[in-house]
Amino acid sequence: MRFVWAVAAFVLAALMIGAGIAQRTVFQGADTETAAVSIEDETPYVLVEGDVLNSRPGAQTLRAQGEGTIFAAYGRTADLEAWLSDTAYTRVSVDEEGALEADEVTPSLAVTDESTQSATPAPEETASAEGEATDDGATSDAVRSPVGSDLWLDEFQQEDVLIAPLQLPEDMSVLVAADGAAPAPADITVSWPIANATPWAGPLIVAGGVMMAVGVFLYILAIRHLRRSRGPRRKGLPVPVTEPIDLAVEGKDKGVISAGGRRALTGGRRRLIVVPAVAVSALLFAGCSSEAWPQFAPSPTPSPSASVIVPEGQQAPAVTEAQADRIWTRIAETAAAADEAADETLASTRMDGAVLAARSTNYALRAAIGDYPAPAALPAEPLTLVLPQAYDEWPRSIVGVVDDPGSNTSSIMMLTQQDQWSPYRLTYLASLEAATELPVVAPAYIGAVQPAPDSPFLLMPPAQLAEAYADILNNGEQSQYFDMFDAASDQFRVSVAGDRQKRLDEFNQTGASTGELTFQAAPGAYEPRALATLQSGAIVAVNIDEIDTVKPTNPDAVIKLDNNPTVRTLSGAEQSSTGFTTTYTDQLFFYVPGQGSTEKIRLLGYASDILNAKVIP
Repeated sequence: MRFVWAVAAFVLAALMIGAGIAQRTVFQGADTETAAVSIEDETPYVLVEGDVLNSRPGAQTLRAQGEGTIFAAYGRTADLEAWLSDTAYTRVSVDEEGALEADEVTPSLAVTDESTQSATPAPEETASAEGEATDDGATSDAVRSPVGSDLWLDEFQQEDVLIAPLQLPEDMSVLVAADGAAPAPADITVSWPIANATPWAGPLIVAGGVMMAVGVFLYILAIRHLRRSRGPRRKGLPVPVTEPIDLAVEGKDKGVISAGGRRALTGGRRRLIVVPAVAVSALLFAGCSSEAWPQFAPSPTPSPSASVIVPEGQQAPAVTEAQADRIWTRIAETAAAADEAADETLASTRMDGAVLAARSTNYALRAAIGDYPAPAALPAEPLTLVLPQAYDEWPRSIVGVVDDPGSNTSSIMMLTQQDQWSPYRLTYLASLEAATELPVVAPAYIGAVQPAPDSPFLLMPPAQLAEAYADILNNGEQSQYFDMFDAASDQFRVSVAGDRQKRLDEFNQTGASTGELTFQAAPGAYEPRALATLQSGAIVAVNIDEIDTVKPTNPDAVIKLDNNPTVRTLSGAEQSSTGFTTTYTDQLFFYVPGQGSTEKIRLLGYASDILNAKVIP
């Protein structure tokens, strides 16, 4: 009977192991589903819509095959369509029956010869020596490389065959191209994983291994029982009385056969039988992946976080945090290269407004004055705060804060993208005040709206802020706007007042009898930029010019610049009988509370640089 049970265990083990292996081999279906795109039109770009990528559940893998370098990028569908608005492209979508279809789309934005001369043409982006895109004002018919656009959330480049693993929502799409001039690859497929896990394959194989070990054990017991019983015995002759054996007798006369050897032999055979069975089970167990086992672990519970209510009708944020970090890295790298070479053209590809104006002046002074210092390097560190504008059109803005570990300082900046073809440029940059408390802002995935320049919902409209603060610099506590600003935290106003008084005292020691020195602050040439905070306020960046005027009061006197190479270089004159004006440009960031708030307007950060110097006509 023991042999019967052993054989039954062997059979059951074979069935269980075979069933487990079959689930992982012959009975296991395909692990991916693939849909091919049939593209007949030769266009430079192919847009694979989000509904194509999400027509099947699971992560997506896009595969494009062609000759040469293949480019792919993904981003918000609205951004990709805006970037392609002036060129023909192929759109891949899903029809009513669920099949993929490709249609050619003609340009929706007509660009005429006259419009190409406007301030925001569709530029041709070419790679500069530093790897940055540059604008040359080309028309939409010119070649525009898709590589390096700030609109992309991520991009890929591979030779001949491009494979891009994706997991995109329906509001995002993928752009496929070659170089923007040659036709895009026509061989494009999208694949999705198919759930073909076999959670009982592993348990069946392991249980079969255990059952095989049980069968081996039963078989050994059956053999042992058979040897001990040796079948039925007949009654024989009487056995003579056994005489004692002298154990001291050696050699062949010993008369004893040791049973220890047989026991050892039997035990050795048992081990030889059991060890292979366990080894086979271990090998089968090791060959099973996680898909061959049931998953009983509970889903992780997300930790609660502060909820932020998105205002009804608010649009999507312009960038993500990762996208903003990549944009800032590109700006910092370009600024470093431009500062080293004193190249204003290169700087203009990533800077604009007051920042570019200050840089241009610095480059001119360094070319004429050998020991003139270069601008402070931009910290190429990840942004510690990102507040993108929630806006689908252009221009778009981003407020960012970056820490500089080397100097233990922080900088606040405003980045602006003028149109869908332009890169983001640094338009305002300032150092944060010591111990500055930034206002509470929305997370980057929500973004913020841009208050109107004349917004009545703020304590002071952004368009009026520069004029009001310039009046405070001119009149101090006598200004009508003084009580609206937090004077206790404003170190910039104190430093300006101290610097003016120091220079005035020095001038009066030698020139008070023949000339006069006056100071005047006024709104600068660059428009303010603002983004709303969560407390109904706004972060506002403004530009103010500080103009120092020195002129003779005696008709026979002249103003000489013997000890002022900076003004001499910028004005192009060594002396003047009419005098000189020197302009400094200030970049200032304020927090402006909402109407009805008990807070005052606070200065967050500032920067001041010389802008120009001129002879008074």
